[in-house]
Amino acid sequence: DRPTAQRLRRFEAHSRRVKLDVMRKHLVIGETALIDDEVDDYLERNKLIIDPASPDRADIARRMMRGEIEALQRTIERDQGDYSGTPKDPIVRPATGTSRETAKPGEGIMELFEQYAAENPKGIAVDTIAQARRDVGSFVDYVGSTCPVHRIDKKAVREWKALLLKYPVKATESSAFAGMKLAQIVKHNETIGKPAITPRTVNRYLAGFSAFCSWLVNHGYLDHNPADGMFLKKTKDKTTIPFTVDQMNTMFKSPLFTGCQSADEWRNVAKPGNVMIRDHRYWVPLVMLYSGARPAEIAQLSIADVRQEHGCWILHITTEGDGDKSVKTEGSMRVVPVHDELIRLGFIKYRDGMEAAGHARLFPEAKRNSRGQMIAEFSREFGRYLTRLGMKTGRGLSLYSFRHGATDALRRAGHLDEQFGFILGHTAGSMTGRYGIMPQGMLKQRVDLVNSISYPGLDLSFLVAAVSSPNGSRRV
Repeated sequence: DRPTAQRLRRFEAHSRRVKLDVMRKHLVIGETALIDDEVDDYLERNKLIIDPASPDRADIARRMMRGEIEALQRTIERDQGDYSGTPKDPIVRPATGTSRETAKPGEGIMELFEQYAAENPKGIAVDTIAQARRDVGSFVDYVGSTCPVHRIDKKAVREWKALLLKYPVKATESSAFAGMKLAQIVKHNETIGKPAITPRTVNRYLAGFSAFCSWLVNHGYLDHNPADGMFLKKTKDKTTIPFTVDQMNTMFKSPLFTGCQSADEWRNVAKPGNVMIRDHRYWVPLVMLYSGARPAEIAQLSIADVRQEHGCWILHITTEGDGDKSVKTEGSMRVVPVHDELIRLGFIKYRDGMEAAGHARLFPEAKRNSRGQMIAEFSREFGRYLTRLGMKTGRGLSLYSFRHGATDALRRAGHLDEQFGFILGHTAGSMTGRYGIMPQGMLKQRVDLVNSISYPGLDLSFLVAAVSSPNGSRRV
């Protein structure tokens, strides 16, 4: 009834006045008991994990108390019929000025990235585009999905990079960071203590982002590339180095090349046995050694890509033909003659065996990972294999050491970098590279160039006797 309702309103108004008085006193002395439940709820909803005794939690509690005090004050005024009051504490004072600018329809950062990806001006590989999408997405996670593109500036990139330097390894795969945004992950990791990504990985984020920003500049969305000058300095101890001849003699006499316990588990690949591996794990290092080609370029070759032109065996590294082949850049498509040593080692016999077995691909067991990267797992496991052999203690030696070794071999033969760049895929794209057709004289020059790759002191004669098997591995 009416009298009961009036008594209830008077009781609620009195309770608010008492709570306001107590909360003001608590704010002065730093007591947060009246607001603790609300703080816990806020932290849970925003997936923030903060030590209850930390200054950060106390700061959040004080700010929420100030907001609660203002709300109580306004409510008490309205209990008395006064609706003219406005917040006095700046923490809850209505914002003045213009509203926050948002991106125009169709011009969100990720929408423009998809235009960039579709255009792909540098002709980069599909997996590289996919990685760049994740990298740019990380930046958008920081600045917000509605941030207008012209607001991408040095300050935003600088702050993003600072967070990346503290970003934990494999954060997206960890349940500890599920549902958190970039800044929240970094903050939460201060408690968890997972190792941060390396400067090299930070540079990879910046590289994908910078390439996109260059496209934005070229299309008039930005006046300059805000990622210029933001890359971290590379440290020499993480630079890939070539194998020495002694290291190669040791490695090529190891179980991966001469016989192991099992072809299925890498821990057993490093143990001597009678299982002969003759799939991509065997041939990719050798082909890299005598061509300088990238591992993914070799692993994705089709049978048709290894053929004779003008009586010379060639590797045609291209995106043409069947399958989901990709190259790093347009200039990566090229014709590389098959080195005489590879022929002596049985590479062409292996190729013919795979064709006779009905395979379209040269290495059908070579797979892409979830990111679309060809034989990424093999590349990683090969590094661990070197560690098992006792050859690797740091980051210097890797599968790419073969490519670096071929580069050094060409230099030893007296060739300048600009004279053999096209062999390594370091030139602009061409029709010759795409379709693999070239005059006989030009091909002969390339044959001589590739055959100049040599490693004095390297003895692979013991591999010549090994017969290639079409199924990739066999027992002897």
